[in-house]
Amino acid sequence: MHPKYVQPLKNKYGLNFPMLLDPHNRVAEQFGLVYTVPEPLQQLYLSFGIDLPRYNDDDSWQLPMPARFLIDQKGGIRDAVVSVDHTDRPDVEKTLATLRKLMG
Repeated sequence: MHPKYVQPLKNKYGLNFPMLLDPHNRVAEQFGLVYTVPEPLQQLYLSFGIDLPRYNDDDSWQLPMPARFLIDQKGGIRDAVVSVDHTDRPDVEKTLATLRKLMG
Protein backbone atom coordinates (compact mmCIF):
# COMPACT_ATOMS: atom_id res chain seq x y z
CA MET A 1 0.00 0.00 0.00
CA HIS A 2 1.29 3.43 -0.90
CA PRO A 3 1.94 5.50 2.26
CA LYS A 4 -0.53 8.23 1.22
CA TYR A 5 -3.41 5.77 1.76
CA VAL A 6 -2.45 4.75 5.31
CA GLN A 7 -3.61 7.77 7.31
CA PRO A 8 -7.08 7.87 5.72
CA LEU A 9 -7.41 4.14 6.47
CA LYS A 10 -6.34 4.64 10.09
CA ASN A 11 -8.78 7.55 10.45
CA LYS A 12 -11.65 5.60 8.91
CA TYR A 13 -11.28 2.70 11.34
CA GLY A 14 -9.98 4.62 14.36
CA LEU A 15 -6.66 2.77 14.40
CA ASN A 16 -4.06 4.20 16.75
CA PHE A 17 -1.21 1.72 16.41
CA PRO A 18 1.73 1.59 14.01
CA MET A 19 1.05 -0.16 10.73
CA LEU A 20 3.63 -1.87 8.57
CA LEU A 21 4.07 -0.13 5.26
CA ASP A 22 5.38 -2.55 2.69
CA PRO A 23 5.85 -0.75 -0.62
CA HIS A 24 6.31 -3.23 -3.44
CA ASN A 25 5.63 -6.12 -1.01
CA ARG A 26 9.28 -6.50 -0.01
CA VAL A 27 8.48 -7.81 3.49
CA ALA A 28 5.63 -10.01 2.26
CA GLU A 29 8.01 -11.53 -0.30
CA GLN A 30 10.43 -12.47 2.49
CA PHE A 31 7.63 -14.43 4.15
CA GLY A 32 6.53 -16.04 0.87
CA LEU A 33 3.18 -14.26 1.01
CA VAL A 34 3.00 -12.54 -2.40
CA TYR A 35 0.96 -13.60 -5.40
CA THR A 36 0.29 -11.99 -8.76
CA VAL A 37 -3.33 -11.34 -9.71
CA PRO A 38 -4.04 -13.30 -12.95
CA GLU A 39 -4.73 -11.26 -16.10
CA PRO A 40 -8.48 -12.08 -16.36
CA LEU A 41 -8.93 -11.06 -12.71
CA GLN A 42 -6.97 -7.85 -13.33
CA GLN A 43 -9.56 -6.84 -15.91
CA LEU A 44 -12.38 -7.70 -13.50
CA TYR A 45 -10.76 -5.60 -10.75
CA LEU A 46 -10.47 -2.67 -13.15
CA SER A 47 -14.13 -3.03 -14.18
CA PHE A 48 -15.02 -2.62 -10.48
CA GLY A 49 -12.81 0.46 -10.20
CA ILE A 50 -10.06 -1.37 -8.29
CA ASP A 51 -6.85 0.03 -9.75
CA LEU A 52 -4.07 -1.89 -7.99
CA PRO A 53 -1.25 -0.26 -9.96
CA ARG A 54 -2.42 3.17 -8.75
CA TYR A 55 -3.08 1.99 -5.20
CA ASN A 56 0.21 0.07 -4.90
CA ASP A 57 2.27 2.62 -6.86
CA ASP A 58 3.66 -0.04 -9.22
CA ASP A 59 2.41 -2.13 -12.12
CA SER A 60 3.19 -5.58 -10.71
CA TRP A 61 -0.41 -6.52 -9.87
CA GLN A 62 0.98 -8.29 -6.81
CA LEU A 63 -0.86 -8.62 -3.51
CA PRO A 64 0.10 -10.08 -0.16
CA MET A 65 -1.90 -12.97 1.24
CA PRO A 66 -3.81 -12.19 4.44
CA ALA A 67 -1.57 -13.03 7.38
CA ARG A 68 -1.25 -12.27 11.06
CA PHE A 69 1.95 -12.82 13.03
CA LEU A 70 2.30 -12.38 16.78
CA ILE A 71 5.93 -11.51 17.45
CA ASP A 72 7.42 -11.35 20.93
CA GLN A 73 9.80 -8.66 22.16
CA LYS A 74 12.79 -10.82 21.23
CA GLY A 75 11.60 -11.08 17.61
CA GLY A 76 10.32 -14.65 17.83
CA ILE A 77 7.15 -15.56 15.97
CA ARG A 78 4.83 -16.92 18.64
CA ASP A 79 1.76 -17.49 16.46
CA ALA A 80 0.92 -17.18 12.77
CA VAL A 81 -2.19 -17.39 10.64
CA VAL A 82 -1.94 -17.28 6.82
CA SER A 83 -4.60 -17.95 4.19
CA VAL A 84 -4.58 -18.05 0.41
CA ASP A 85 -8.22 -16.92 0.52
CA HIS A 86 -8.33 -13.12 0.79
CA THR A 87 -11.74 -13.31 2.47
CA ASP A 88 -10.45 -15.58 5.25
CA ARG A 89 -9.14 -13.21 7.92
CA PRO A 90 -7.83 -14.07 11.40
CA ASP A 91 -10.56 -13.96 14.04
CA VAL A 92 -10.11 -10.91 16.28
CA GLU A 93 -11.26 -12.63 19.48
CA LYS A 94 -8.98 -15.59 18.87
CA THR A 95 -6.08 -13.21 18.23
CA LEU A 96 -6.78 -11.34 21.47
CA ALA A 97 -7.03 -14.59 23.42
CA THR A 98 -3.69 -15.74 22.00
CA LEU A 99 -2.13 -12.39 22.92
CA ARG A 100 -3.45 -12.64 26.48
CA LYS A 101 -2.07 -16.16 26.77
CA LEU A 102 1.35 -15.08 25.50
CA MET A 103 1.44 -12.10 27.86
CA GLY A 104 0.13 -14.04 30.85
